[in-house]
Amino acid sequence: MGQSGIDFTSLSVEIIPVPERNEIHGQGVYTFDVQKNVDSVILDAKKMTFSKFTLNGKGIPYNNSGSKVSFKAPKKMGEYNLSFHYVANPGQTVYFLGWKDSLDGNEQIWTQGQGKYTSHWLPSFDDMTEKVEFDLNFVFDKDYEVIANGKLVQKSILSNGQAHWSFDMQNPMSSYLIGFAIGKFKKDGFYSNSNVLNENYYHYKDSLKAEPTYRYSKQIFDFLEEEIGVPYPWQNYKQIPVQDFLYAGMENTGATIFSNTFVVDSIAFVDRNYVNVNAHEMAHQWFGNLVTEQSGKHHWLHEGFATYYAYLAEKEIFGEDYFYWRLLETAKALDNFSGDGNGEALTNASAGSLTFYEKGAWALVMLRNRVGDEAFKDGIKNYLNKFAYQNVTIPDFMWEMEKVSGMKLSGFEEQWLQESEFPFEVVKGYLRAKSPSIKTYFEIKDLIAKETVGVQQAIESKWDTLLSERLKQQLILDYGDKLSAAFLGKLLNEEKLKVRQAAALSMKRIPEEIQSDFESLLADKSYKTIEAALFRLWTDFPENQKKYLDQTRTIIGFPNKNVRILWLTLALVTPDYEAGSKRGFFEELSGYTGTEYHFETRMLAFQFLKSIGAFNDATLKNLIQACNHHVWHFKKSSRKMLKEFLKGEGNNARVRALYPTLNVEQQQYLDKTLGK
Repeated sequence: MGQSGIDFTSLSVEIIPVPERNEIHGQGVYTFDVQKNVDSVILDAKKMTFSKFTLNGKGIPYNNSGSKVSFKAPKKMGEYNLSFHYVANPGQTVYFLGWKDSLDGNEQIWTQGQGKYTSHWLPSFDDMTEKVEFDLNFVFDKDYEVIANGKLVQKSILSNGQAHWSFDMQNPMSSYLIGFAIGKFKKDGFYSNSNVLNENYYHYKDSLKAEPTYRYSKQIFDFLEEEIGVPYPWQNYKQIPVQDFLYAGMENTGATIFSNTFVVDSIAFVDRNYVNVNAHEMAHQWFGNLVTEQSGKHHWLHEGFATYYAYLAEKEIFGEDYFYWRLLETAKALDNFSGDGNGEALTNASAGSLTFYEKGAWALVMLRNRVGDEAFKDGIKNYLNKFAYQNVTIPDFMWEMEKVSGMKLSGFEEQWLQESEFPFEVVKGYLRAKSPSIKTYFEIKDLIAKETVGVQQAIESKWDTLLSERLKQQLILDYGDKLSAAFLGKLLNEEKLKVRQAAALSMKRIPEEIQSDFESLLADKSYKTIEAALFRLWTDFPENQKKYLDQTRTIIGFPNKNVRILWLTLALVTPDYEAGSKRGFFEELSGYTGTEYHFETRMLAFQFLKSIGAFNDATLKNLIQACNHHVWHFKKSSRKMLKEFLKGEGNNARVRALYPTLNVEQQQYLDKTLGK
């Protein structure tokens, strides 16, 4: 319960998005119980206007502060119905994309309410301890798909070309977990072993990428249910990829929204797939959604657990070697972070993502190692069952673990939850004991560090006995530029994709004697390898630039078009390469800075255009527009790039000349930037 003495139990609300005005119109009915005498009842409602406000059917006075709406609490104990009509113009949390451009089919509306932001579009609760059963209804254009929390119980077509969608939830959740997405989506689906319907959505143009995007989804779902030992707690599960999402994904209850940069083909899957994020957001359906932290001090109970169970799912899919090397990567990152004096305790409410996610996952790895598999799984089960649909603290969880294991875990808590330093030597010892390939890795590194033998001898003498491709890959990433051309040529001819990729990434210059071996990387089934190899070959062998460009001219790459954008840039600066096509190359490259493209694509295009000094007026207008983008790190990078551009001779005047063609928001930003 959030507000003391008042318990909100349910909401039935109808939502009408109005994308032309970036508005949400709504009407709803909250049911709540008055359990003791209080002065007022309060809802969080950011910058909303209300046109109706009634209690049990009678209009009542209310106060709207601009951030909260409140009214005098009834004096009589019992249940009440609060009805309201409202209009919201959310400055954040609801994003309207593609409605003001000329492209057809790219229109989307989606939400991101992580933390306490749902109150920007729905009168609700910024307090995670107020759990409500939310039933969402929508009225929108019938040609679009609407996806939200709960089970779709009815879709009816209205006479005006609109449709009405009704979603039913059966169990309570915190407001921040409400979510919806609207767009031109199609879907595939499956039933889990426990008969839970999973629906996997994709943009209608991405049907060929649906399978690789959602690959292993059923295996992940079934594994998590079995490993956690508690049935999936909601009616169904949906996943929806959207444009320009703020994060990798968000675990809205039963309806994960995630970035469409994970919508990939089978080649991209090798280097950048959705598997980990898929498992992470799915694990949140138990850890965060079923049991929810009381406050940020207990955030480990969300992110550490979701991260840990995602790693376990990857272990199930990709094997133990993958799992332990993944843990080693995170341990190195945490050691570097901690070593710089930035270490954070898991009980620190202000800790960053690296701490809550990765150190949090490590805490669970070591807790399981301490209490044993059986006690760990029983403790998790007891914890989830006892606190289902409630709010929890770290002591709640630790008490369940102490009870089931019969151990005092204060020492564990001190080292893993309260200590800011990351105990790298402890986890290194754990990994060496668990993973033969990691043990061998550290042995080789120790030999090299002690200068017992040279790098070449240390690696070459062991190479043919190494069974782990991940170990080979790491050794080449670490020492590739110190190995002989003969040895590198051998591995380019004999090794698998990831080891070959490591060679492409680690070489600072290609020895001439292995030029043809290195050229074979341009045909590898990896966009990351192709990108690295193309740039390295184009740079080191200028006499063959035309050949390399011809060979790779049809490759697009990842969703951010990494290979294509590199190719266009190289084609533009290669002397005599298709001189008659250069205008077209430039227009395509410049076009990728436009608002219709994903911000990752735009950023890459901006960076390459900047590197060759090729900003035209259209590119500059797109850069200025990006300075007010809703994704903060893209906005920050764009603002930095614009400020650097303005330092160039004559560039200030170029930007000022564009001023009359900009919208009000863009002009206001330029006023501050240009010092008007």
